[in-house]
Amino acid sequence: MECIAGVLRKPWSLPFVAEPQGVAAIRRLMRIHLGLWGLHEVIEPAQLCVSELVSNVINHVGVGTPTTLAVSMNGTRLRIEVRDPDARTLPTLSNGACGDSEAETGRGMELVDAVAVRWGVQPHADWKVTWCELATGLTSDSGHTGGLPVSRAEAILGLYGPAQLPRAAVPGALARAIAEETVSALIADLLHWVRAHGRDADDVLDRAQSRFEAEMSGPGMPPS
Repeated sequence: MECIAGVLRKPWSLPFVAEPQGVAAIRRLMRIHLGLWGLHEVIEPAQLCVSELVSNVINHVGVGTPTTLAVSMNGTRLRIEVRDPDARTLPTLSNGACGDSEAETGRGMELVDAVAVRWGVQPHADWKVTWCELATGLTSDSGHTGGLPVSRAEAILGLYGPAQLPRAAVPGALARAIAEETVSALIADLLHWVRAHGRDADDVLDRAQSRFEAEMSGPGMPPS
């Protein structure tokens, strides 16, 4: 069943000056944005990739290089681009030779190669883009992660109240607001059901919160 409100993942970019002390801030920014996009499962590999791509600029183009980070969706893949003004220095994979200075320069890209579905370099006249793409597990560029629990919730919400409004007729921000209000209304109705059956609504909420936190802190979402 189609989700009631897809996640709007607009491309974004950030110009910055490539410096070692700024890499941690770029990593934090990546975590925040991917959290807002609901792509929690790819936060760590995305942080690794952006660290290595920015470090590559610092090490081989120079500290203080004007650089731009651009993040977008390419279908269901997360695309990370780092742009710098040196079209001559192209990143390569090392050949693994011990003590080889060229091997040292390629180890960062080996890490990118290990976690990315693919990566590459696009040289231009006076600048280049080094990019990589990560698998997200999404079924569409505006879809959700979260596995069966999210799918079950969407199946219920798709039959509930305002969630039945046609998506095409509702702007993105309004669709999300409607979806959130629908979730709130459904939870309230379920609590009315709990109370009508002689149960403690606060106790049910506490147990649901504890279960949610346990599932989120575990090694992965449970199958059911």
